[in-house]
Amino acid sequence: MSEAYLNNLQDRLRQFAQDRDWEQFHAPKNLAMALAVEAGELMEHYQWLSEQQSEQLAAEKLTAVGFEVADVFIFTVRLADRMGIDLADLVEQKIKLNEKKYPVDKVRGSAKKYTEYEAD
Repeated sequence: MSEAYLNNLQDRLRQFAQDRDWEQFHAPKNLAMALAVEAGELMEHYQWLSEQQSEQLAAEKLTAVGFEVADVFIFTVRLADRMGIDLADLVEQKIKLNEKKYPVDKVRGSAKKYTEYEAD
């Protein structure tokens, strides 16, 4: 996904909210809460499934999961826009930070948090 696409998406979502006079409801607090709600709706699709079942969703279920992922993404983009966060830049920075926190030679095949393996 290019930075230009992301910027265009932010513009479209901002216009969508403005056209409906929803900016008044899109305070960062409210967007963060909406993001959490949508993440919960995503998790609901996986509740009670085994790991194997979660990887073998029927087409209809996969579409529903995809829409929830899209909702999470939309609220993430919207929150970043409202906060003036350059999402594309910060995602790049975060990936670089994670590469340092989780070097391949120390973490390959491990689910430990970086604070757990630093003591090793």
